[in-house]
Amino acid sequence: MRKTKWVMGVLAALVCVLVGGAAFAAYPAKQITVLQGFKPGGGSDTLAQLTQPYLEKAIGQSFINQYIPGATGAIAWTQLAKTTKKDGYTISITNTPMLQTNYIMNPEITYNITELEPLANVVTDPGIIVVGKDSPYKTVQDFMNAVKENPGKITVGNSGVGGDDFFTTLIVEKATGLKFQMIPFQGDGPSWQAAMGGKIDASFNNLGITYPQIKAGNLIPLALFAEKRYELLPDVPTLKELGYDVVSGSSRGYSAPKGIPEEARNALVEAFRKMAEMPEFVKACNDRASIIDMKFGDEYKAMLEDQEAKFKTIWEEVRDQYQKK
Repeated sequence: MRKTKWVMGVLAALVCVLVGGAAFAAYPAKQITVLQGFKPGGGSDTLAQLTQPYLEKAIGQSFINQYIPGATGAIAWTQLAKTTKKDGYTISITNTPMLQTNYIMNPEITYNITELEPLANVVTDPGIIVVGKDSPYKTVQDFMNAVKENPGKITVGNSGVGGDDFFTTLIVEKATGLKFQMIPFQGDGPSWQAAMGGKIDASFNNLGITYPQIKAGNLIPLALFAEKRYELLPDVPTLKELGYDVVSGSSRGYSAPKGIPEEARNALVEAFRKMAEMPEFVKACNDRASIIDMKFGDEYKAMLEDQEAKFKTIWEEVRDQYQKK
């Protein structure tokens, strides 16, 4: 009798091990939630539309987006770092520089990139100045002249305090000596929408986000914050060629909370690798002027750490100027 119970116990234990191992080996066994720290229509949403149909093919499971806008993404990323279950079933789109500048600029924000598991960077999106189709400014020189003649009065939208557009505005002010009236929004989408509707004079935004509206004729691009002109907008100058050394933009990828199972991390990173090799994904990015900049796992982590150091330096240079406003 005792032997029978012992055998049954051993068999039960083996079943638990085998079933448990098989269940985890099946990762992902359910839908994956993606936290977005900004409202629909902005950079995170654009990235979700570009990537998730192909990620679903690569990993064999669906994704659902959860929008948690506010504090330039800090609400969503604090939730990701501090309270999200570390099982691989909740990840987030992570945007720079706001991912790092949130806590660099505000000591009350307590998360940092050491609490995240970077999975993959997907795109790096150069900055751009856009105005509505009915704007009186048809060229960047028209716009700059108006700012010079009306210091501190020309309204320029950005995606939120601490975002790349916010930093770009400060850098442009420093490079040109001009002064803008900065208008923060909860994401890139509301910013370009306000410019398109004539509620602000211009939006400092990103190429990949605004390109569909530029192509449709609803927004007019005035200048790029890039090293060189972009092939889909050959007539749009860069600020560099106008004599201002301003190159700025936003990188967007995906991260999980630190401490997810290694099997889940590997499966997610591999899904991004497979996606990057899909011709239809590459075409979708090219069609939307989204510049692919794939970095996986540890390489993405190193990129975020390097950016963090640079953003700290930039903030030290402009902090007093901004805090006096």
